[in-house]
Amino acid sequence: MEENGLVLDYLPVGRPDDIRREPTAYIIGEKFFTLLEAVIKRDIELHAGSKVYIGKDLALRKEIERIKGRIIYTDLSGSARNELKNVVQQIILSREQEFVDFFNRCGPITIRQHQLELLPGIGKKHLEGILSERDKKKFESFKDISQRIAHLQDPAEIVAQRIIEELIGSRYYIFTRPPSLHPSGHGYGGHGQDYGRHY
Repeated sequence: MEENGLVLDYLPVGRPDDIRREPTAYIIGEKFFTLLEAVIKRDIELHAGSKVYIGKDLALRKEIERIKGRIIYTDLSGSARNELKNVVQQIILSREQEFVDFFNRCGPITIRQHQLELLPGIGKKHLEGILSERDKKKFESFKDISQRIAHLQDPAEIVAQRIIEELIGSRYYIFTRPPSLHPSGHGYGGHGQDYGRHY
């Protein structure tokens, strides 16, 4: 379960199609990038990028009245989608070492495809370069990766793009939690293979 999340969009009077108009926020989990819809307590004002506690301890929920449920990408408001990339990058940079470790440790999915090839812009040449360099010395930071791998300018951007692809829908999930077959939110069935706990 997610402990903390970041706000993607805050609707002070709720969604236009809600029967009960309550302050509502679209939130992305900090650990598994789970998309959630939550009711916000009265007299609380939130902004995109605000960090909120969404864990089980209700006493620690200073901003959240209740979690309405898990949602999918298409349930997000237009503003939430617009903020998604910036907020995802904010999370990635706050957890940089974990994602650098992914570059150091990830392995093949099949005999023909490597996890790294799921990242946008990573082809066979980049793959060979990354594997060769990490065998010499483990990567220490995103900057270290971009300096040692030719034409790989922004690893954080590449990871963010991949995370958004998974949130939209993907065959493989390496960074996010696959869609639930029976979610509590707005009803969605999805199938995918979860490769996200390999680092």
